[in-house]
Amino acid sequence: MARPGAQSAELNAVIRNSSIEIIPLKGADQVVADLPVDRPLTITCSPRFGLERTLQHVARARRAGHRVVPHLAARMVGGRQELRSFVRQVVDLGVDDLYVVGGDGDLPVGPYGDALGILQDLAEFDHGLRRLGVGCYPEGHPKIDDGVLHEALLRKQEHADYMVSQLCFDSGAVARWLRSARAGGVRLPLRLGVAAPLQTRKLIELSLRIGVGQSVRFLSKQHGIVGNLLLGRAYEPLDLVTELSREISFAQDGVEGLHLFSFNQVEPTLGWLSRAGELCDPDAPDDSSIAIN
Repeated sequence: MARPGAQSAELNAVIRNSSIEIIPLKGADQVVADLPVDRPLTITCSPRFGLERTLQHVARARRAGHRVVPHLAARMVGGRQELRSFVRQVVDLGVDDLYVVGGDGDLPVGPYGDALGILQDLAEFDHGLRRLGVGCYPEGHPKIDDGVLHEALLRKQEHADYMVSQLCFDSGAVARWLRSARAGGVRLPLRLGVAAPLQTRKLIELSLRIGVGQSVRFLSKQHGIVGNLLLGRAYEPLDLVTELSREISFAQDGVEGLHLFSFNQVEPTLGWLSRAGELCDPDAPDDSSIAIN
């Protein structure tokens, strides 16, 4: 018999299959050093720091024994030669998984305005990567129409292996979007993008800055959020993930794991993963397989 409050096998599997996003800021090397090597981490790519900063942090994390998924922002790639050089370097470091995004730069530095161009050029050579990920937007994009986003995702999935959702706090929005995407032909497994534990006030500031205001407004209406703000408590994602697991089937709807936006707050992120793991039903089967209908 499952103990009271125990999580389902599907929810357990998704939480276990979590990766932690690291921003290559000053001090990020110590952040990575605090992570266990068996926990996959992703390293972002931003116009402020350039591709070289991402490569440097990927190299150091790999030398320390971590499994690393670099982000590659299409708008920061100067051309095919630079694309091939970046991929060759990460593959030489032992990387086999690359997360390709459009990027935040206002103007592309080269010919790639979005991730699709990168994926199409990668398909033209033996790059050595095992998995390619792309972004998706359950809450929409502040500058791109939903229909355009859907058509682009259909084209990207011809070359990609999974998708990562933007930061979101509304389980209903994610469920509605995922049902619509599946009905519209999107079959990529989803890595659900959620905020790792973070002080609520800081999380709202960062979320507004990266353009997920609608979701933040949803968050602000939730019971207890005002109290959390006043008392300086941290947001935690378990309620969101649990609610989503009640609205959809992670296995049948193709949710393979979590992408935790840690904002480099590794200690509370690991603490949350440990606490969430303690809620696992010891009698639940260890089944993380997904089958998208």
